[in-house]
Amino acid sequence: MMGGFGFGGMAFGGLLMIAFWVLIIGGAVWLVATAARNNQGAAATPTPGQTPLAILQTRYAKGEVTKEQFEQARRDLGA
Repeated sequence: MMGGFGFGGMAFGGLLMIAFWVLIIGGAVWLVATAARNNQGAAATPTPGQTPLAILQTRYAKGEVTKEQFEQARRDLGA
């Protein structure tokens, strides 16, 4: 007996190295995806003091609501 792990120990070390890099790359992908998703939601958030009509007009200009939806919401707002 030589006291070492032989090829079995080398395989275990290689698996640990692969697992480490998978975690690092996976974490980086997750961070980028989360940041991109949060950034999309931030654009739709109204600014403080913005009127409901201004928000509606912005959404219509971006194409988030149709003309019919815009007209109905404008009537609902009494504008």
